[in-house]
Amino acid sequence: MTLFKSDYFHNMDLADIRDKVEAGERLSFEDGVRLFHCPEPLAVGALAHRVRTRLHGDRTFYVVNRHVNYTNVCVNGCEFCAYQREEGQSGGFVLTREDVLAKLEAAPLPPREVHIVGGCHPKLGLDYFEDILSTVHKHYPDAVLKCFTAVEIAHFARLENISTHEVLTRLKAAGLGMMPGGGAEIFAERVRERLCPRKATADEWLAIHEQAHGLGLKTNGTMLFGHIETIEERVDHLVRLRESQDRSHGYTCFIPLPFLTENSKLTIDNPLTGLEELKTIAVCRLMLDNIPHIKAYWVMLGVKQAQAALKFGADDFDGTVVEEKIGHEAGATSEQGLSRSELEDMIRGCGCTPVERDGFFNAI
Repeated sequence: MTLFKSDYFHNMDLADIRDKVEAGERLSFEDGVRLFHCPEPLAVGALAHRVRTRLHGDRTFYVVNRHVNYTNVCVNGCEFCAYQREEGQSGGFVLTREDVLAKLEAAPLPPREVHIVGGCHPKLGLDYFEDILSTVHKHYPDAVLKCFTAVEIAHFARLENISTHEVLTRLKAAGLGMMPGGGAEIFAERVRERLCPRKATADEWLAIHEQAHGLGLKTNGTMLFGHIETIEERVDHLVRLRESQDRSHGYTCFIPLPFLTENSKLTIDNPLTGLEELKTIAVCRLMLDNIPHIKAYWVMLGVKQAQAALKFGADDFDGTVVEEKIGHEAGATSEQGLSRSELEDMIRGCGCTPVERDGFFNAI
C-alpha cells in the first residue's frame, strides 16, 4: 500500500505510530492522545483500517438480533439520559414476561441474539429477571441471551443484598449467555461524579465484567464519548479496558457510542462532528489491540456513518435490532430495525463481504 510507504505519516508526525502498527506493537497512552490530536482523520483512519484488514480482511459481521428494553424506570437519574423515568411518572413502563415474549415473536426472523437491558427499577427483584431469562431460553434455545449491563447487575445485588458474583451465577443458570457493555460511559471519576454519581463506579463495572469472564460469560465493552470528557479521559478509558482484557480475556467486542444531545439535561457547547466520531472509532481500533471486534452501531451512528466506520477500523455492523428505545429517545434518527438483506446490501455497498454471525461471533 503506497500510502504506508510514503512520507504521509511522517508529515502527520505519526511515522513512529505507523511503524508500531505495522509491527503489531502495543500503542501507549501518549500514542493515543497524539492520534486524537492528529489534524487529519484520514491518516488515523488508514492506520485503523490496516489493523481491521489484518484481523478480518474485508469481512463485516452482522447478526439477526432483537433488542428488548424491559423498563425505563430507573433510580440512577443520570444527567445525560433521555430514557429514564421515575416510578409513577407518565411514560414509565415495565414489561411482563408475556410482553417480552410477544415482542420476540413479532420479530420478522427468529433471533440468534436477544439483547435485553433496561433501567435500574427500585422494586424488580432478581426472580423477575430469572423468570424472563428462563422463559426466553425455553422458547429460543438456540439464541444467545445477551442481557443486563454491569450497572444493572450491581443494582440487582444491592436490592437482593447478595454479591454480584451470586447474581451472575443465578442469571447464568437461568440462561444468561453473555453481557452487553452498557453503563461504562467514561471511566474517569471526574466525569462520573458529574454525569452519573448514583451509577456503579468504573472499578465496579470492570470487576463485574471480570467476574462474568471468570464464570465463562463473554461480554462487550463500550465508551460513551462526545460530552464533557477530555481526550486524555477517552484514552484512559481505552487503556483501562485493555488492561482488564489482559487480565480476564473475556471481551468479545467494543462499541464506541457517540453522545446524542436531544432530550438530555446536559448542554454541550461543541457537539461531535462526523469526522470526530470516525476518528474516535479509529483510535479505539488502534488502542484495543486485544479486543477482536469493533462495532459500528448504526442505531446511534446512523446507517451512512456506520458504513463509513467500516473504513475506520470497525468490522461489525450489529444487526436487525427491530426496536430500540434508549438511543432513539436521545435523538437517534436511524430506523428502528433493518432486514437481513438491507444489512447485507449496506455492507456490500462498502466493498465488504457480509458474514452472518451468532452472539459469540461464530459465522453462520
